[in-house]
Amino acid sequence: MRRLCVSLVLLQLIRTCFSQFPRPCVNSEALRTKECCPVWAGDGSACGALSGRGFCTEVVVSDEPHGPQYPHSGIDDRERWPLAFFNRTCRCAGNYGGYNCGECRFGYWGSNCAEYRESVRRNILTMSTAEQQKFISYLNLAKNTINRDYVISTATRAAMGDNGENPMFSDINTYDLFVWMHYYVSRDALLGGPGNVWRDIDFAHESAAFLPWHRVFLLHWENEIRKLTGDFNFTIPYWDWRDSQTCDVCTDALMGGRSSLNPNLISPASVFSSWKVICTQPEEYNSREALCNATGEGPLLRNPGNHDSNRVQRIPTSADVEFTLGLPEYETGTMDRFANMSFRNVLEGFASPETVQGSANDPIFLLHHAFIDSIYERWLRNHQPPRTSYPRTNAPIGHNDGYYMVPFLPLHRNGDYFLSNKALGYEYAYLLDPGQRFVQEFLNPYLQQAQQIWQWLLGAGILGALIAALTAVLIVFARRKWKRSQRRKRAPSYGERQPLLQSSSEEGSSSYQTTL
Repeated sequence: MRRLCVSLVLLQLIRTCFSQFPRPCVNSEALRTKECCPVWAGDGSACGALSGRGFCTEVVVSDEPHGPQYPHSGIDDRERWPLAFFNRTCRCAGNYGGYNCGECRFGYWGSNCAEYRESVRRNILTMSTAEQQKFISYLNLAKNTINRDYVISTATRAAMGDNGENPMFSDINTYDLFVWMHYYVSRDALLGGPGNVWRDIDFAHESAAFLPWHRVFLLHWENEIRKLTGDFNFTIPYWDWRDSQTCDVCTDALMGGRSSLNPNLISPASVFSSWKVICTQPEEYNSREALCNATGEGPLLRNPGNHDSNRVQRIPTSADVEFTLGLPEYETGTMDRFANMSFRNVLEGFASPETVQGSANDPIFLLHHAFIDSIYERWLRNHQPPRTSYPRTNAPIGHNDGYYMVPFLPLHRNGDYFLSNKALGYEYAYLLDPGQRFVQEFLNPYLQQAQQIWQWLLGAGILGALIAALTAVLIVFARRKWKRSQRRKRAPSYGERQPLLQSSSEEGSSSYQTTL
């Protein structure tokens, strides 16, 4: 079988390598009642009900059977998500969204969420230097700012008591919130007893939900950065790695070059060299029957070019991508990592759970998955599959169409994101038509730079205008002076018109006299 091991090669390049809980829902009362319907501050009602934004309702989960990969039942908090924690949540109306219906659905804006707007994700290598630096500064800000809306669980629901008398949640910065979510969705199931785990379980990888889940993951990440920075034009850039011979983005100006002191470390010249990773020690957590609590576990490690060449010889080429796009079936056979000629499986490749769980620590993860999402989008546009092409039953646990994505709150069903990104309010620059692409990738960066330095441009324009005006005055003055001097030289004579010089031969001598 021909396999495009996109994720594998990038995740080996990123060698270090989500339940998100709304703050209002992490107290004993919410855990006891199993209700997460926070008040919307805009009208003081749960889920913004008084304003018609949403209402609190029972969570109805799918009972469709899952595949045989996970033979257990009732032992993992992620089964039948989110019922282990909550059985009542907000259901938002119209274009409203968010855990309390206080925000808008993806792609919609405005106080009433009535404005549709399409954002464009761009190639990081074609962005201006100022735009690249702004992106990196946003990443670093997210790494150093506690998230105001969400916290993480540091223990299983059972450890918190039958009535939630011992809530165990913790603050976390915005960047690590998503690292932790990626760990949580793919962690091993704890069966009881040190090291007693079930490894063949992952609610976001190695089956049908891989692409829809990561699509929602990126949309939430984008939304959190916009809220953090106030930059609502922000989009995640992508790295088009087709045909690359090296890690093009592994430079100190972008995602960090290699340290000259240790090839596994990031160069000290990069801001990422000071980052600490989390959730990279699953065997330790399993031995303690614990969850990752987001404690720092050492520096960010990366060693591009030193992956296992026996498994992955190179970064995929354009031909590899085109082959993958030509596969007509989204899922085949067992719908897992052994699925043959499945578009999803060929695109995803596969990697060990240890690699997957901590991979989101490296910011290259975002650039990589944004490009993976663009390939998913191309396949959807090329084949235009009906919703029925997405598996409704017998996919590995967590991957059926009707299953709610672990661990998102608000809730999202897998099958709802088996559709074009046009419905979600974003586009990729390289998928635009040539005219739009020119505007996005070439004209807009210059206009944005001009907007950033407009004060200097205005000052330079005013100074230039003054210099030009002064120069013009001097030229006019000089020209007038020159004309006056010329008129004096050509002044007209009075009386008879006679030669200016005439000759005389008086007394046999030659002489000249001027004519008055």
